[in-house]
Amino acid sequence: MDFFIELTSYLGSLNTSLLWIVMLIFCFSSILIFLRLFGFAGLYVYSALAVIIGNIQVLKTVDFFYSPEPVALGTILFSSTFLCTDILSEHFGKDKAKKNILIGFISFLFMTIIMLITIGFNPSANDWVQDSFVNVFTPMSRFFIASMIAYLVSQYFDVWIYSTIKNLTMNRFLWLRNNLSTILSSLVDNTVFSFLAWIILNPNPESLYNVIMIYIFGTYILRIFIALIDTPFMYLSKIFLLSK
Repeated sequence: MDFFIELTSYLGSLNTSLLWIVMLIFCFSSILIFLRLFGFAGLYVYSALAVIIGNIQVLKTVDFFYSPEPVALGTILFSSTFLCTDILSEHFGKDKAKKNILIGFISFLFMTIIMLITIGFNPSANDWVQDSFVNVFTPMSRFFIASMIAYLVSQYFDVWIYSTIKNLTMNRFLWLRNNLSTILSSLVDNTVFSFLAWIILNPNPESLYNVIMIYIFGTYILRIFIALIDTPFMYLSKIFLLSK
C-alpha cells in the first residue's frame, strides 16, 4: 500500500481531539522553524500558505466532543496567522506585520483566480479531477467576500491592539498583549465574517440569535484555547531569533 494512504489511514484511527492537538503543535512549531530559517520572510511564506490551505481545509467538517454539530476545520491555520502577526509586530515592527497581512490576502486571491481559470478549461474525455476542482476551488461568493473582509479587518485590528497594549504597558507583559490581542482579534474575525456571510450577504438571513450563539460563539471558545496555547511559542520566538 502507498505510504501516504497508510499514513492517512493511521491518522484516521486516532482520536479526533488528539489529532487536532497534533496539528496545532505542528503549525505553531512550523512558525518557529520558518522564523529560524528565513527570518521575517519565513513568516510571510507561512502566512500565505496558512490562508490558502485554511480556506481549503474549512470545507471539511468533523465531529468534536464539545459540539453537537459538525465543526469545520481551518480554525487552527487561521488562528496561527495571528501568532505570525504578533511575532512580526514584536520583533520587526508594525510595517512588517501589515505587509504580512497583504501578502496573505493577495496569495489567496491569486490562488482563487488561477484555480477559476483552471476550472474554466474544458477537460479532456479522460480527465478525472474536474469535478473535484469545481467542488473545492469554486467559492460561494458571499463566503469568499465575507472571509476576505473579515481577514483584513481582524488582522489589521490585531496589529493595532497589539501595539496599543505594548505601548500602554511600556513593553512589559508580553503574555498579556499576545493573549489579549489574539483573543479580541479572533472575536472580531468571527463577528465580521458571521454577520456578512449569514445576515448581510445571505439571501435568506439567519436570525440574529443563531448567528451570535452558533456562528460567532460556536468556535470562539476553541479560538480562546488556541490563543492561550500560542503564548509559549511567542516567548520561544525570541530564542529562535537570538540563535540565528
